[in-house]
Amino acid sequence: MATAKLALEDGTVFSGIAFGARGEVDGEVVFNTSMTGYQEILTDPSYHGQIVAMTYPQIGNYGVNEEDAESRRPWVRGFVVRELSARVSNFRADGSLESYLVRNGIVGIEGVDTRALVRLMRVRGALKGILSTEDLDDASLVARAQSSPGLIGRDLAREVMPAGISTWDRGLDQTFRMASSAGEIASEGPCPHVVALDFGMKWNIPRHLVDIGCKVTVVPGSTSADEILEFEPDGIFVSNGPGDPRPLTEATHTLRTLIRTAAESRGIPIFGICLGHQLLGQAFGAQTFKLKFGHRGANHPVRNQSTGKIEITTQNHGFAVDPSTLPPEVVPSHINLNDQTLEGLRHTRLPVFSVQYHPEASAGPHDSAYLFDEFRRLIRGDS
Repeated sequence: MATAKLALEDGTVFSGIAFGARGEVDGEVVFNTSMTGYQEILTDPSYHGQIVAMTYPQIGNYGVNEEDAESRRPWVRGFVVRELSARVSNFRADGSLESYLVRNGIVGIEGVDTRALVRLMRVRGALKGILSTEDLDDASLVARAQSSPGLIGRDLAREVMPAGISTWDRGLDQTFRMASSAGEIASEGPCPHVVALDFGMKWNIPRHLVDIGCKVTVVPGSTSADEILEFEPDGIFVSNGPGDPRPLTEATHTLRTLIRTAAESRGIPIFGICLGHQLLGQAFGAQTFKLKFGHRGANHPVRNQSTGKIEITTQNHGFAVDPSTLPPEVVPSHINLNDQTLEGLRHTRLPVFSVQYHPEASAGPHDSAYLFDEFRRLIRGDS
């Protein structure tokens, strides 16, 4: 068994057993509290630039399969677990987690005291780190962790967004559809055309859009407002993506233009998720900021401010919109009950809304799937 080490910028070093690919990677070290869904986490482009530690003590017991991928490949920089399951047992599995990481060049470490790691990050915040199976010198690793670039100020979305335009025609499977509200209004009215701006979009988002009866055109997040409007969309979707929203000034300008030329002038609804929520906030003139250690997991309680209902949500973000900087015509729609941060916003007059969490979550709770139906109703012009 090969040795691996995880070194943090504060000087802390964790030793463990290497699994997956061999090598060395740097990134921001974060933690996820989900019990399942590790393949979705690995393949979520929003984790680009990060080394992810799972808090659940055993990971890998149900293996991996091609159907559960959320993008074309894993994007995490490294993977940290307490114990890698030695056995894969699931009728859907077509391989093990370790073979999947080897095949995709992802470095992993097991045997780490993930409880101690998470307690450290809850006090110090997310930390830059180095995960290595090559250089095992503590001082060398810590020094390079300290000099690694981190996430702040970097436009990571450009590194994960698609290069070209495509269409998406795959919906949800029947099992999920029965468990959620998605699909209830798919057959009502003509098929609307949604243009989805892809900043690192999880595949389950366009599946939801197709399932509510939409034709979906996926364009790079760098697409201009004029190019988007040339598609004559009935709705515009703004996707999730990795990293700091503040360097994405071009995207913020595009959304500011679309709010004026599409939503206000033509009544075209705009719906954003995660990074899309942050970019819409910036387009309205609000400020964004970095959270201490972020929200990542499938068990975060959020209150819907309109209904008072509590939704259990899946989340993955390290930045947030400052609600005190929103203009009067944009109001908070959802609030995180753990730390009172903003989880959603809505324009009081225009058909523009967004949420910070992931209503398309897979694997995850389905409490918020109604938001896709709400988008479809706005496209139809229902009140």
